[in-house]
Amino acid sequence: MEEKSRTVDKVVELNQDHHSDAAMPPRRPRKGIYLLPNILTTGALFGGFYAVLSGFSGQYEWAAMAIFAAMVFDGLDGRVARMTNTQSDFGVQYDSLSDMVSFGVAPAVLAYGWGVSSLGKLGWAATFVYASCAALRLARFNVQAGVSDGKVFTGLPSPVAAALIAGLVWSAQDIQPSLLLSVAGALVTACAGLLMVSNFKYPSFKKVDMRGKVPFIVILSVVMGFVVITIDPPRILFAMALFFSLSAPVLWLATKLGWREKES
Repeated sequence: MEEKSRTVDKVVELNQDHHSDAAMPPRRPRKGIYLLPNILTTGALFGGFYAVLSGFSGQYEWAAMAIFAAMVFDGLDGRVARMTNTQSDFGVQYDSLSDMVSFGVAPAVLAYGWGVSSLGKLGWAATFVYASCAALRLARFNVQAGVSDGKVFTGLPSPVAAALIAGLVWSAQDIQPSLLLSVAGALVTACAGLLMVSNFKYPSFKKVDMRGKVPFIVILSVVMGFVVITIDPPRILFAMALFFSLSAPVLWLATKLGWREKES
């Protein structure tokens, strides 16, 4: 009888343990953010913040260089996140806010303080067009991120638009300020903003496999590219940004003209 009662007690204890385990809620995943990609995003944000402060202080050359530095960090954070499989919704939103500061507000402040402000309300309007278009561009990108194949960008990427303005300001440091230069700066600023919200298709390099093998000529081309940039960084970077910005409209215009000729 004693052995039978002990057996019954053990069965009861096992049943109680089973029910207690079943009643326990499932463990929630540990909260936190990935460190490495968000540090890089913070570096991009710091570059944009420094550019804003330098623009207010009249140090336009340093502001332009800070925007280009922010571009480097912005290009690294996404690639590092994909290579290390540390993508997160937090990182996407943080990167978008950082881009707005570095490539939306900072270039507008830089252009306005550098010389566009001399045009009065026209200069104010040109810089506001750029800043507002940058916000619209980033909002549209976030909405289309889930449905886009990632091979092309719809509209000019905001870092390239920022490089267009920063490159112009940096290149014109040795040029005497004039009304013509201010008008050119306002036109470049406004056009860069409008290109960001356009429907022109620009190539995306996000799908490039950074871990795969490439021919030797590719590495040689990258090295030669850095050598060319070091010859005259402001003007070379501005020329590269200008070429990329105009590539999609020129290609679209060439396609339309070719289509019209075939129809005629």
